[in-house]
Amino acid sequence: MSLDQPSNFVKHQTVTRDAFLGGKLVLSQPRHGFRAGLDSVLLGGAVPAGTKKLLDLGAGVGTAGLAAIAFGSAEHADLAERDAATLGLARANITDNGLSEQARALEVDVAAKGSIRRAAGLEDNFYDTVIANPPFFGSGQGTLAPDTSRADARHMETDALDLWVRCAASSARAGGTVIFIYPAEGLAPLLAAFDQRFGAVTILPLIPRPGAAATRILIRATKGSRAPLRLLASRILHGATGNAFMPEFASILRGSAVLDW
Repeated sequence: MSLDQPSNFVKHQTVTRDAFLGGKLVLSQPRHGFRAGLDSVLLGGAVPAGTKKLLDLGAGVGTAGLAAIAFGSAEHADLAERDAATLGLARANITDNGLSEQARALEVDVAAKGSIRRAAGLEDNFYDTVIANPPFFGSGQGTLAPDTSRADARHMETDALDLWVRCAASSARAGGTVIFIYPAEGLAPLLAAFDQRFGAVTILPLIPRPGAAATRILIRATKGSRAPLRLLASRILHGATGNAFMPEFASILRGSAVLDW
């Protein structure tokens, strides 16, 4: 639900105030830039219960990380974002939702060298859970978004995906959990990057309607594990007709349930 309140928080940009999780969160985000939606909420809902220290890589305005707190799955979240204007909105969202004691926003480039990330406050071998919704087009694919922050969120060189996974691996503690949400067509490079660094890899394909091919996947893994890969049965987002979500996902979007996987 959009509250559509313009703001001058981002220069030359109209900002909306949007309700998530049945109003448990109200977040500011650019009207015309990259806008959080289903993927961000599912990522937040996929965080395992009992997570004390959560890291949201490329957090944008903070939707996934703050959702994990609102769901009660995470006690504290660090939101890592490199775009200064977007980071400003993440910081405002932390304050506006009364989460200053439970979250902080860090200005850091996920693909930067480890020394630079550490200087920005991103600790190594520290987080119980690391989540990410990386850019999903290679630089030569898709239509480049005119808004810079949106382009950063959608476009990335293929090799850069490995840098995101490497950052997640270095940030997670031993035995920690790493969770990414990604388009299904990008599974091969993502799985290759995970396979080099994690065990107990679990893949959940999500399909838009009965009989359709998967359009996105959630992938979860454990740092230091040697357990084999598991491919879960696909789950359906919508019925055969209409835009209503299936009950499982409708409950997640309302903030009344987390993802059981």
